[in-house]
Amino acid sequence: MKLDVNALGTFYRMAREGAGLAAGRLTHMTGVETQVGVTKLNFMRGREIQRDFEDSTEKVGVRVNLTGAIEGYSMIVFERENAFRIVETLLAESDDAEIDVDDGEFDEMTRSAATEVGHIMNSGFIDGWADVLETVIDVSTPEFVQGATAEPFFGDVNEAPDDDDLALLFQSQIETVGTEVGFSHYLFPKRESMSALLDRLRTSGGIEYDKLDGFDRMAERGAEEVAKTATTLTGIDTSVEIRRLNFVSLEAIPEQVADEKLVGVAFEFDGMPSGYLLFLFDEESAHEIVDAMVPMEVDEDGFGEMGTSAIKELGNIMASGFLDGWANVLDTTIDHSTPEFIHDMGAAAVDPVIIQLGENQEFAFVFDTVVVADGREFDCEVYAIPDESDLERALNNLDVDRIEETPTTAEFQEVNNS
Repeated sequence: MKLDVNALGTFYRMAREGAGLAAGRLTHMTGVETQVGVTKLNFMRGREIQRDFEDSTEKVGVRVNLTGAIEGYSMIVFERENAFRIVETLLAESDDAEIDVDDGEFDEMTRSAATEVGHIMNSGFIDGWADVLETVIDVSTPEFVQGATAEPFFGDVNEAPDDDDLALLFQSQIETVGTEVGFSHYLFPKRESMSALLDRLRTSGGIEYDKLDGFDRMAERGAEEVAKTATTLTGIDTSVEIRRLNFVSLEAIPEQVADEKLVGVAFEFDGMPSGYLLFLFDEESAHEIVDAMVPMEVDEDGFGEMGTSAIKELGNIMASGFLDGWANVLDTTIDHSTPEFIHDMGAAAVDPVIIQLGENQEFAFVFDTVVVADGREFDCEVYAIPDESDLERALNNLDVDRIEETPTTAEFQEVNNS
């Protein structure tokens, strides 16, 4: 199976179009104004998908089987409380529609209403895809699913990936304006169906899917190196919590960044591939880093000259660990710039990178990683955004057998934080 930016761009437009139709239909059904949240094409391993469902929160889903131009499963997933709130709104005019949101179990009436909502939402997505592809996609009878793990939702879905398999997954989110009700949408396409669509939509030689799988494993090792480096330099025990490869429009990247004051460092890297690398911390995490790395009191805000220097030092060494691993596997050289300190609101922290990339491309592969500490305030979001043309050339030259054999070579002195 081969893919290229044009084909994935079409898929992305399908996802956005479908999300827009689904949002409109939810508004029409419930009278509650809705808006489309972040839409992504995620390349995710099975274990990452399962992690989405293992937050101890009961979830409710409605899934349908697809045939025609796309084969596979489409699924709408709500947190249980949100599903009840939507059903409560839908049944508000019914005399016997009293629902206990906090304690309720789905009875025949509420299950039927939730299934109807989910089916109409699924149909909105699917109709949007069919419009973009100018084709027909058939939908089965909807099935109601509930549970607190991934098993009831995906356990019997052949298209769902195993723990270590990389799957192309459509994810869209729609939110109701002024409330906390939201849900996620998943599409699990059959590989053969997706391959046929990619062949139809490709305008270049494309990238072998197995090469992208290999590059994702390479990025995973880079993320682990980042966590290891952070642990050594700060004395704070850290690990990789979330790691995904997304394909998104550049304009959607700022939407993913937390809407709060962020501290971090940005790098431009040059070689094969070239691109940008950002490490972003919330302010509390940045204070923890400064406290751990600077053995004396610093400015009251923690980000004076010494605080800034500590953040930049950590970012610089993490960048080396991340990019050196890429360069070793690709048997090339990747240089990165000196660190640029960032202290700004979320979207503003990434806007300069988006503006630079936007001069030559509309979409980007984004390696999106979250590194966390156990029991301490330390959240680091890592965004690696390669130039798309460089990435295609790098992937086509990638020898996937080198990935496990080649060590990362970041070198740094261990800091004594006592």
